[in-house]
Amino acid sequence: MDAAYIGGEGIGAVVVMGWPGLEVLEEVWAVAEVRYPYIPGLLSFREIPLLLEAFRRVRSSVDLIFVDGQGIAHPRRMGLAAHIGLLLDMPTVGCAKKPLVGEAAEPPDDKGAVSPLLYRGEQVGVMLRTRKGVKPVVVSPGHRMEVDRAWHFVLLAARRFRLPEPTRRAHLLAQRIKRSLSPP
Repeated sequence: MDAAYIGGEGIGAVVVMGWPGLEVLEEVWAVAEVRYPYIPGLLSFREIPLLLEAFRRVRSSVDLIFVDGQGIAHPRRMGLAAHIGLLLDMPTVGCAKKPLVGEAAEPPDDKGAVSPLLYRGEQVGVMLRTRKGVKPVVVSPGHRMEVDRAWHFVLLAARRFRLPEPTRRAHLLAQRIKRSLSPP
């Protein structure tokens, strides 16, 4: 799942992929007016209406949702991945490019290396190196998910690129729809 914006509208994008082959089964999106401003730490209130509308259009069976955003690695322990997982009552994993909260050491420069992300004395995720020579990603469990399972899923889904394929593909879909809606 991912979102993009154009003017006062937002695009929610969902790409459903098969497991373990990661073949694209379905691409869906929704375009709607954005009714909530961007406020750091409250991104879910801006993006969830878009993502839920897109998810309602999914016809395939879904067992796990990858979200471009935080799970419990959030000041209120309710980032986008945790929030949407709770609303859908589905397992979710948050994968972000940088941490919103907490402290973590840089993991070694080896694929699969992790370092715990700690916030207020609790592990809320990990910094995960998905490829040698690239920056680590932040993996944070959302709803119905544990830290160790979350980062293993992300590592398995990040085959050729830094980001897991489901969120990478959702981002590309959202950008493609955005370009198609942009005036020439």
